[in-house]
Amino acid sequence: MFHVAFHTALIATATTAPWSINTAIVMTAANLFAIAIGYYAIQKRGVGPALPVELPAMFTGFGLPELLATMSFGHLLGAGFVLGLSNAGLL
Repeated sequence: MFHVAFHTALIATATTAPWSINTAIVMTAANLFAIAIGYYAIQKRGVGPALPVELPAMFTGFGLPELLATMSFGHLLGAGFVLGLSNAGLL
């Protein structure tokens, strides 16, 4: 019985749109949105190691942990956006 249910679940999975410039734009926008949220939501910025590049003054105290956290969140948001938009037929 499990074998049949597993195959049914595989057949019922959503198909996503192939990679395109629109998919990249959605993912980039989701990551920028997550960075903006993280900039205001992270209370203790700059506690960990700093980034090895110069950033604009707006990102003062925005280090490696903050970058990894916001980009991880951005990729989760982006995956949801891409799946939702492709299932709606907009991507």
